[in-house]
Amino acid sequence: MPYRRLPNTDQARLRALKTAVQRAAESDFTEQVLPYRLSTEAENCLLKFENLVSQYQTSFDNKVAANKRYKKMVQNTRMYLSHFIQVLNFAVMRGEIKREQKRLYHLNENNNSLPDLSTEDDLLIWGKNIIEGETERMGQGGIPINCPAINKVKVHYDMFRENQLNQSMHRMNTERVYEDLEELRQEADRIILNIWNTVEAHYENRLPYERLRSCENYGLKFYYRPREKRITAETDKEIEKAASSQMRLDF
Repeated sequence: MPYRRLPNTDQARLRALKTAVQRAAESDFTEQVLPYRLSTEAENCLLKFENLVSQYQTSFDNKVAANKRYKKMVQNTRMYLSHFIQVLNFAVMRGEIKREQKRLYHLNENNNSLPDLSTEDDLLIWGKNIIEGETERMGQGGIPINCPAINKVKVHYDMFRENQLNQSMHRMNTERVYEDLEELRQEADRIILNIWNTVEAHYENRLPYERLRSCENYGLKFYYRPREKRITAETDKEIEKAASSQMRLDF
C-alpha cells in the first residue's frame, strides 16, 4: 500500500478540507463515513481557513504595493538631499555662501564630500539637518538655494518619513495575520489527519484498489515508494481469483 502525505501548502489544506466536507454532505445519513462532530469541525475550520488565507493574501499584496511606492520615495528623498548638498557645496566654493555656515547643516566646512545617505536612518538624520540648516541660514538673511529649493526637498522628505511609519504598520499587520494563519494551519493539519485516519479505518476491510479509490474520494493523497508495485483494478481481481481458488480447494 502506498504511503500518505499530509498537505504542506495552504491551497492543498483547503482542497483536503473542502473534499472531506463535500463528501460528508453528499453521503446518505445511513452511510456516513465521518462522525457528525468531525465533519462539523472540518467545515468550521474550512470557513476560518479560507477567510484567513484571503486576509493574508490581501495584507501581503498591500504590503508589496506599498513597498514599491515607498522605495520610490526613498529614492527621491536620497536624490533631492544629494542634489541640494552638492548645490550648497558649489555655492560655498563660489563664495556665495560662507564656508562656516555649513555648520548649520552639520556638514564639515572643510570637506565637500557627501555624507552617507545609504540607509533610511541616514536619510532621516540628514534630511532633518539639511532642512533645519537651510531654514536657519535663511532666517539669518541668506539667499535660499534653488534647484532644488528646500521646500521641494522637504516635500519628499516628509512623504518618506510618513510612509516609513505606514511601512511598519503594513509589516506588523502582515506578520500578525501570518501568525494567526500559522496557528490555524496546525489546527487544520490535526483535523485533516483525524479525517484521513477515520476514512482509512472505515475502508480497511475492502480490497486494496477499492480501498485506495474510496480513500482518494475523500481527499487522501497517496504516494508510491521507488519501485513499489502500483495497485490497480487488476490487483483486486487477482486477489478475488486467488480467494475463489482457495475456497474450491477447501471444499
